[in-house]
Amino acid sequence: MDLIAIDLDGTLLNSKNQISEENIKAIQYAKERDVEIVIATGRAEFDVRQIFADLPVDTWVIGANGATIHQPDGSLFDAVPIEEEDAEKILKWLEAKEFYYEVFSDSSILTPQNGQELLQIELDRIRSANPHSDIERLEVALEKQFSQTGFFSIDSYKDIIEAHHPVYNVLAFSFDEEKLQEGWEQFQSSQNLTIVSSADHNFELEHRSASKGSALQKLADYLDIPIENTAAIGDSPNDLSMISIAGQTAAMGNAKESVLKASDSITRTNDQNGVAYKIYQWLN
Repeated sequence: MDLIAIDLDGTLLNSKNQISEENIKAIQYAKERDVEIVIATGRAEFDVRQIFADLPVDTWVIGANGATIHQPDGSLFDAVPIEEEDAEKILKWLEAKEFYYEVFSDSSILTPQNGQELLQIELDRIRSANPHSDIERLEVALEKQFSQTGFFSIDSYKDIIEAHHPVYNVLAFSFDEEKLQEGWEQFQSSQNLTIVSSADHNFELEHRSASKGSALQKLADYLDIPIENTAAIGDSPNDLSMISIAGQTAAMGNAKESVLKASDSITRTNDQNGVAYKIYQWLN
């Protein structure tokens, strides 16, 4: 095994959004044995670097669900942005439907000025309609969403289009299941886009040629590593593209059912150092 792709949220990060010392040691163990490590995530690359800022590890980063690839020194290796015309259509529709959204660009996450207000209104509606709802769990999901770095508020999607910012990923977030389903149906038939989900309350859009799997293939080709000598580990549907092509694959113990079924093996949960456990299994 020469390359291991590791998802971040729900995989390398535990439920407190932290990387355990055990997982860091396992990554170092792999690197000491000349195994390339790549973090493959839906997050923006600059957000990933912030998470790793105080840790003794430099890795490749597949960001924005495969729309970007950055080298261990942080320099951009490859990028596949959404076509500007498609980005404009997406954002115009999301704003019209009053979605909270995030646009991953080169150095910031662009989000509407009234974004948090929109989500608070949704929470209030749920609280009013069903006082017994698990509001605390929803608030934790919201806190996690806003834990990223690099946010920059905009008045309208037109600010993004007029500035010609590259759009690598558009994440739409809502607590309204019917609203999410409407969004999924709106974009799933597009021939220009890839649509995936990385958590219970979102869907994400990228260029049709962008996915974690296609990015993993590009990186393996560049490093002259046969794809059968790679491994991938994840927990959510946005990991399926890399799990479908890697030589060896593992689902986290806390993974979604579709990932559990698609993987060769199942490791421990993200709160039980499942990444470290699997790395040692693979390398020994």
